[in-house]
Amino acid sequence: MDLKRREIPKQSPEARTQNFNEVALGYPAATAVEEARRCLQCKKPKCLTRCPVEIPIPSFIQCIATKDFQAGIKVIKQKNLLPAVCGRVCPQEEQCEGACILAKKGGQIAIGRLERFLADWEASQGDPGLPELPAPTGKKVAIVGAGPAGLTVAGDLVRMGHRITVFEALHKPGGVLVYGIPEFRLPKAIVSREVEYLKRLGVEMVTDFVVGRTRSMESLLAEYDAVFVGAGAGLPWFMNIPGENLNGVYSANEYLTRMNLMKGFLFPKVGTPIKQHKKVAVVGGGNVAMDCARTALRLGAEARIIYRRSREELPARLEEVENAEEEGVAFNLLTLPVRYNGGQDGWVREVECLRMQLGEPDSSGRRRPVPIEGSEFTIAVDAVICAIGNSPNPLIPATTSGLHVGKKGNIVADEESGKTSLEKVWAGGDVVTGAATVILAMGAGRKAARSIQEHLSSC
Repeated sequence: MDLKRREIPKQSPEARTQNFNEVALGYPAATAVEEARRCLQCKKPKCLTRCPVEIPIPSFIQCIATKDFQAGIKVIKQKNLLPAVCGRVCPQEEQCEGACILAKKGGQIAIGRLERFLADWEASQGDPGLPELPAPTGKKVAIVGAGPAGLTVAGDLVRMGHRITVFEALHKPGGVLVYGIPEFRLPKAIVSREVEYLKRLGVEMVTDFVVGRTRSMESLLAEYDAVFVGAGAGLPWFMNIPGENLNGVYSANEYLTRMNLMKGFLFPKVGTPIKQHKKVAVVGGGNVAMDCARTALRLGAEARIIYRRSREELPARLEEVENAEEEGVAFNLLTLPVRYNGGQDGWVREVECLRMQLGEPDSSGRRRPVPIEGSEFTIAVDAVICAIGNSPNPLIPATTSGLHVGKKGNIVADEESGKTSLEKVWAGGDVVTGAATVILAMGAGRKAARSIQEHLSSC
């Protein structure tokens, strides 16, 4: 067994903090082949059971090992029409790679990097061509939200012969892929390329269209045979502590949308103005928090993470934490913000904090952070970004009678089918689960598409 996992080339920390170009540069072909040949091609591959979109992982890896890259990308696209996206942002270490038999010896196959390699290889070959599509069924499906869940449903159902229309509230399709994930992790040209492929398959994209305002859910149901809601989780959470109304206190959604979707990082080359902060604190420990801190760093600020638990409990991917550390992001761990203080000009000036220690596990299974008495201290800042989570926007439930929602405003849907309380309405992704990962949203979309197809076949 070859346990030496091939490392992916990256920009140096010194270079990448000066630009917004992609950090990881991708495998060269020779390295991808070497990595693929490490795969044991197990008779009962466990990696398959941990892929939310059901990619035949050993099959595409074997294609790389034999240098048949065209066959490899064809295998992937049977199940996943967003391979360049998933190869970059999917938490493979917790899913397929974590289930790899070699993981027991610390040498799991770099499945995500191999998926990315094939997607990038295909892009380098020019027009990928289109698969043969079945005859039109005459059935029409409306999809609310052009994020990972909605795009997955669109790709699955259009290849079954149905007429698909995607309604997106923003001016570009992609959802969190375009507004939430920075350019240095996921170049937007890649998202555009994947979306364009869906359009070529026949998916209609309608942007600047807010379901619940531009048009009601009831009117969509009157026109379409099925509706899928994949509107994401765009309502940010705050801590409800004093000072959150000060200037310079942002939600992660606001900050990242301005930087990514509206290209604020290119100001003044683009018309989205940004304030040049010098000391930025990001509250939270997930991937979104790392994205905010690393963005602020590239814009010239001293950036730090404030997180109430220890490094071991950070929910962000280890790769993203390591990248942030390499780039110079500071970490105030076991630290809880309790107040933001501002100056006479109304701008935030410091964060009051408490030091924490870990107690007994809470309902999440992680040890509960407990304040240390008398440990108060302050951190000087001129901006704070709150990245502690999001809930679904309440607009669709508020304007759609009979649609059941949970305590946090999430649409209630069956876990296996995506069916909601309304006939002909399915839902999946963050609008159901709350903010989660891209690949879990895509997995929910896959299940919903299967259920929608069963419904359309019977009516």
